[in-house]
Amino acid sequence: MDPLSVGLVGCGNISSRYLAADDVHDAFELVACADLDADLARETAAEHGIEAMAVDELLAADAVEAVVNLTPPSAHVQVITDALAAGNHVYTEKPFATTPEEVAEIRDRAAESDLLVGSAPDTFLGAGLQTARRVLDEGRIGEPVGATAHWTSPGHELWHPNPDLYYKEGGGPLFDMGPYYVTALVFLLGSAERVAGSVSRPHATRTIESDPRNGEEIDVEVPTHEAGIVDFASGATANLLMSFDVEASTMPFPAFEIYGTEGTLALPDPNHFEGPVRIRDHEDDDWETVPLTHEYTAGRGAGLADLAFAVRSDWEHRASGALAGHALDVMAAVRTSSEESAFATIDSDPGRPAPLPADFPDVDL
Repeated sequence: MDPLSVGLVGCGNISSRYLAADDVHDAFELVACADLDADLARETAAEHGIEAMAVDELLAADAVEAVVNLTPPSAHVQVITDALAAGNHVYTEKPFATTPEEVAEIRDRAAESDLLVGSAPDTFLGAGLQTARRVLDEGRIGEPVGATAHWTSPGHELWHPNPDLYYKEGGGPLFDMGPYYVTALVFLLGSAERVAGSVSRPHATRTIESDPRNGEEIDVEVPTHEAGIVDFASGATANLLMSFDVEASTMPFPAFEIYGTEGTLALPDPNHFEGPVRIRDHEDDDWETVPLTHEYTAGRGAGLADLAFAVRSDWEHRASGALAGHALDVMAAVRTSSEESAFATIDSDPGRPAPLPADFPDVDL
């Protein structure tokens, strides 16, 4: 098939991962980049042999069929809606948006224009979680009963040069790291139905301990310790904990497991495309490491290739706006439940994404 021509908006650190993916995937071709910092856009373009444009110019360019949105979370919705208005398909970094209402607006605009919107995280397309799905589908741990998804840290201000966005609206540990875990759980267990949550914000300010802003205080606008119970339509229940307030822990990092009627599945880190997949049942004294059943471990670019296949053929769009919107609904429901002291119902239902062919992305469409 002809590669999908793609323009990249936002030339920050993560852009290099997408630009490197251009050499891995035949399904798309990155042809242009743009950034509010025109000098940065020109430097990025020169380094990678593509064209530098202004943002408006890139969105309107005939040579661009799809846009990769790598802007800060606060700008995601505006860039996505502008790209759709210009007739472009869109793949965006996480989070998809900051509220369910914004998700609904994006999906309505895309449907009206017959355009596709995809969203990170795409790590569930990697060999690690695809192998875990194979284990579940083969019934090797029986019927899933529950899951644990814990990610904790003392906070990004200890190492990040500009940690402000993690503590502003749209940030927080759940919206930062939660998409990896919730998306993986939906891929493995199916759609969620209801959520109970409790959140807290122990500190009104944080002190940056990294250069060049060491000693500067920043405001905290969002919860920084967020816990939830997620009930899935399949009957399984997951415990979530995402925190910027844990100095140390004796738990494995991260703690990510599914418990079945016949055994336990230890999952790989959903922030990566590979990693060990292990199972253990009541007859075994040791964990069994499952050989990877799928090939893809090459990192960022899988979700963009998935979008390209869906644009060009009848390929099922897996890293879709429907899936990303559902994950956001679950995360937002943790905070809503905490505020209202009651379970929050999840109305969206993207379905359980189909597993990938083992040879993805070298598939014969």
